[in-house]
Amino acid sequence: MAGARQSGAVTPGTDLSLRARELRALHDAVLSGMRPSTAPPVRDLVVRSWRRVMAVGLDADANNAREPLPLSEVERRRTGSALALVIEELRHVLTSVADASTYLMVVTDADGVVLWREGSSRVRLQADSLGFTEGARWTEQTVGTNAIGTALAEAAPVELFSAEHFEQAQHPWYCSARPIHDPRTGDLLGVVDVSGPALTLHPTIRVLVESAVRLAEARLGDLHRERLDRLRRTAEPLLAGTRGPLLVVDDLGWVAHHSGLARRDRVQAPREHHALAIPGLGTCLPERLAEGWLLRPGAAEGRMSAVLDPAERVLQVDAADGPWRAPLTARHVELLRLVAAAGETGVTAADLSTAVYGDADHAVTVRAEMSRLRRTIGALVESHPYRISRDVSLSVAEGP
Repeated sequence: MAGARQSGAVTPGTDLSLRARELRALHDAVLSGMRPSTAPPVRDLVVRSWRRVMAVGLDADANNAREPLPLSEVERRRTGSALALVIEELRHVLTSVADASTYLMVVTDADGVVLWREGSSRVRLQADSLGFTEGARWTEQTVGTNAIGTALAEAAPVELFSAEHFEQAQHPWYCSARPIHDPRTGDLLGVVDVSGPALTLHPTIRVLVESAVRLAEARLGDLHRERLDRLRRTAEPLLAGTRGPLLVVDDLGWVAHHSGLARRDRVQAPREHHALAIPGLGTCLPERLAEGWLLRPGAAEGRMSAVLDPAERVLQVDAADGPWRAPLTARHVELLRLVAAAGETGVTAADLSTAVYGDADHAVTVRAEMSRLRRTIGALVESHPYRISRDVSLSVAEGP
């Protein structure tokens, strides 16, 4: 049943009416448990999606539940999304072409919730009857195989045609979707989709969507650089009277300015009252600026003590700028105790793997857990090897 992978749902010259009829026959046969003996096969991508959707228990003959979020929640998600910064760029690319009146531009967040939807009133009315509206969650688990939900599940661009959709109500449609990412972090921001009547699909649609996403991601990169430049300029009056090595970074740790040490693009994201260990600076307590953070040495030296309470699974820290506490997982408590017991010589990932799992084969897992632990408690734990920072006095509370 599985066919060769291809980037689009149709190739140039495909008879769309014939292919739609073939897919409907294949869809009905596969979902009824029959083995199709004729017609071109269903693509591997579609087979995987149908299997996931059938495992969830959705009904292909019904319009599965659509419960759009309230408009207030949609507005909250729009406001909090970086995609709001580039929605005009997406509109310009996707709605300015001659045949834009035959399709919808849809932009979702990383949860698959439709945040923006634009197109002709005729196509929007058709989409309304399908529940393809702002606030609707367009994931595989909710509405079956569709380009948005399947792009989220596959973490890849997806184009679907006619009965490649799981729900029969979606068979009159095509959809071409592509994930869009934050160029600063690589994090998924959402999905950009173009959808319209199936028999109007053209192979250039997926190229149009790809171009829109690439331009929007490039614009997000430009905006990031502009924000760093603004942060550097804002900090200049303060830096004029500051001596010694330092960094000025944004809330994600991207470096806007460096002085007295080798250039680096990014450090760990600062958190108030949480010390950071920065090569060339040592242990620093981040100092808040109007739009970022100042990192410089000496602010935290000899000023931190910490108590690990294994029973409560919490680390209580007394720092120069005030106390703070960090809830820990049971695994992080175990790892922190082992690191503390190793003393100044420290311990390797292989050593921790042996202590926790009985062998050294889980070193990769240990490194991942230690990375999560260090994001929680900052510079209290140094790496290479793992050890408690020299600027921290750590004690372990005894149980009852």
